[in-house]
Amino acid sequence: MLIFANALTRIKPVQIFDSRSFNVYKMEDQEMQVKVKRVTDKFTENMYVLANEPSVALYRLQEHVRRSLPELVQHKTDMQSWEEQSQGAIYSVEYACSAVKSMTNSSLYFKSIDGLLRQAISMKEQISTSQGRSRRRTTDPRVLKEGGEKHSSGI
Repeated sequence: MLIFANALTRIKPVQIFDSRSFNVYKMEDQEMQVKVKRVTDKFTENMYVLANEPSVALYRLQEHVRRSLPELVQHKTDMQSWEEQSQGAIYSVEYACSAVKSMTNSSLYFKSIDGLLRQAISMKEQISTSQGRSRRRTTDPRVLKEGGEKHSSGI
């Protein structure tokens, strides 16, 4: 039995064994072996690429992580120290705000202190004025009597 060449597959006549007549047709072994070898090599290469592609991707990922991890750790520690510093600053600002609020609430007390200070100043002036008058009266030569005694006018 003869198989003729197909234009699409480019197969040439090959030898096959016909069991009825025991006629053996010669197959072009070398050309067929080359084609089979080429197909199996391509298939093997494709299977190898498909099988190893995830491991290559994971290897690239591992390399990226290995290179970038120290820098990420440094950024993390920097961020933690900045967070601590900012928390301290926030606490200080909140404390200052509460102090200012309490000062505004204490304006009533400051007004009371102001009034008391004004009263104290006016009392001191009155005392100073009255002491000054009494000193003038006691040192006034008209007030002294013949015996050198001092008399007060009774104020």
